Amino acid sequence: MNTMILAAQAAQGGGYGFLIMMVAVFAIMWLFMIRPQQKKQKEIRKFQNSLQEGSHVVTGGGIYGTVKRVDLSKNSVDVEIARGVVITVDKGYVFADATQQIPEQK
Repeated sequence: MNTMILAAQAAQGGGYGFLIMMVAVFAIMWLFMIRPQQKKQKEIRKFQNSLQEGSHVVTGGGIYGTVKRVDLSKNSVDVEIARGVVITVDKGYVFADATQQIPEQK
């Protein structure tokens, strides 16, 4: 009879341990997954807001080019991908500086 009472008390006391474990798991997820992603998004937004003519960029579709015009009213960017070939891309789909992406050729 005493063993049943002790087992019931042990089961009830496990609630705090479970709560502490869940808080620890959330904290670890935040430190290793959510926080770095937020930093990366902040850097991308900063880059997109600093776009200017002549910047070398990579679009979301993997197209390399040079910014020819930034239209803030339409939130778009005109990108020259070849001599005389200009495409219009939404500013939100320009992700990286192409000069950092292209490996040097030997």
